[in-house]
Amino acid sequence: MDVSLTLWVLTILGLCALIAADFFIGGRKPHEVSLKEAGIWTAVWMVLAGLFGLGLLLFGGGQPAGEFFAGFITEKSLSVDNLFVFVLIMGKFAVPAIYQQRVLMVGVLIALVLRAAFIAAGAAIIANFSWVFYLFGAFLVWTAWKLIQEARAGETEEEYEENRLLKKIERRFPSTDRYYGTRLFVVENGRRLMTPMLVVMLAIGTTDVLFALDSIPAIFGLTQDPYIVFTANAFALMGLRQLYFLIGGLLRKLVHLSYGLSVILGFIGVKLVLHALHESGVAVPEISTPLSLGVICVVLLVTTVTSLRAARKQESAEAAGGRQDARV
Repeated sequence: MDVSLTLWVLTILGLCALIAADFFIGGRKPHEVSLKEAGIWTAVWMVLAGLFGLGLLLFGGGQPAGEFFAGFITEKSLSVDNLFVFVLIMGKFAVPAIYQQRVLMVGVLIALVLRAAFIAAGAAIIANFSWVFYLFGAFLVWTAWKLIQEARAGETEEEYEENRLLKKIERRFPSTDRYYGTRLFVVENGRRLMTPMLVVMLAIGTTDVLFALDSIPAIFGLTQDPYIVFTANAFALMGLRQLYFLIGGLLRKLVHLSYGLSVILGFIGVKLVLHALHESGVAVPEISTPLSLGVICVVLLVTTVTSLRAARKQESAEAAGGRQDARV
C-alpha cells in the first residue's frame, strides 16, 4: 500500500485528536472507572478501529483491510496478556483506584511511542535484509513452545519484578513513598523527588516493550506494510485502558489464553518461514491473509469458550467442596 507523507501526518494527527478527546472526556478528572464507562469506551475504540478498517477497504482494497483486521485482532489478543502484568504492577505500587486510569493512559502512550520506534526499526531491517523473516519465524515458534510449556507447568507470575531500566531510573532519581494526587514530582526538604505516580507510569510503559518483542514480529508476519503495522498497534493499545477495567475480573477466568496465544504465534511463525522460503525462490505455498484472519478468530473464540467452561467447572467444584466442609 502506497502511503504518502501527507497521509502519515494526517493519521498521526487524527490519532492524537482521538487520544486528546479520550483524555478530556473520560480521563481528565481522576475517578474510579465503572463497568458502564469502561464498556462504552471499549465499544467506542472497537467501532473506531472497525471504521478505520472499512476506510482501508474503500480506498486501499481488500488486501490492506484484511491485513489491518488480522493485525488488530492479533495485537488486541496479545495485549490482553499484558493486562495480567498490569494488575500485578498496580498491586505492587498500591495505586489508588481513582488514579489507575491516569496511570494506564500515560503508560500506554509511553508504550505506543516505544512501539513506534520498534516498528520503524523492524521495517528498516525487513526492507534491507529479507532473511530476517527466518529469525522472526523461528523466534515466534520458540515463543509459542515456551508459552505451552509454561501453561502445562501451571506457571503464573505471582509477583512483578521491575525491569533493569526502571531500577536504574529509581536509583538515579529518588522517589517519595506516597502519592501526591496526580503529581509526578514534588519538592521535599529542598529535594526534587519523583512520586510513585511517575514510577508506575514508567513501569507500565517499559514493561510493554517486553511484550512487543513477540507482538511486533507477529504482526510483521501478517503484513510488511509499516502503515498498517503502526495503525493496528495504535488502535489495539489505545483501547487497552478501558479494557483493563472492563475485563479485570474476567482475566483469571481465561485459563486457556496462553494456549490460544501459543497457537496464534506458532501459526504466524510458520507463515513467516513459508514467506521467507517463497522470497528465496523455493516453491512453497503461502498462507493468505483471509486464512490468517480466520485462524486467528477461530482460535480466540475456541480459547474463550473453553476457558469460561473450565472456570465454571472449577467454581462449581470449589462450591461443592465448600458445602461438604460445612457439613463436616
